Amino acid sequence: MPSIKQIQITFDCAEPERVARFWREALGYEVPPPPEGFATWSDADRARPHGHQGPAYAWIDPVGTEPRMFFQRVPEGKTVKNRLHLDVRTGTGLVGEERVAALEAECARLVALGAVRVRLLPADEEDESCLVMQDVEGNEFCLD
Repeated sequence: MPSIKQIQITFDCAEPERVARFWREALGYEVPPPPEGFATWSDADRARPHGHQGPAYAWIDPVGTEPRMFFQRVPEGKTVKNRLHLDVRTGTGLVGEERVAALEAECARLVALGAVRVRLLPADEEDESCLVMQDVEGNEFCLD
């Protein structure tokens, strides 16, 4: 039996605050309490070793069922397509025009937050429609 109890999704970012803010608004996540022994996240950051301090942000699902998300600054930029991406489940259970309308409505909301609409992948014999998008730093994700 695996000993893994939960997962965290970590984003490497040039601007962690910007990316974190986008995903918090997109998913309705909340700021978790600071680590034990610290009154604030700033206090926890100041306690980190020199060279490891700086902006990092964590969000949690308010219901507690979805993975924690963590955003950290890295020196290198994004250069190629993601090998892993998030599917934001917007149209679950919907088909045809009703599904596309739900995807487009959520797309418009996310574009207002800074996302970029890439393309609609129309339904075929195997899969329903989905919308390919990018977050504020160009990380690909799908509305499905």
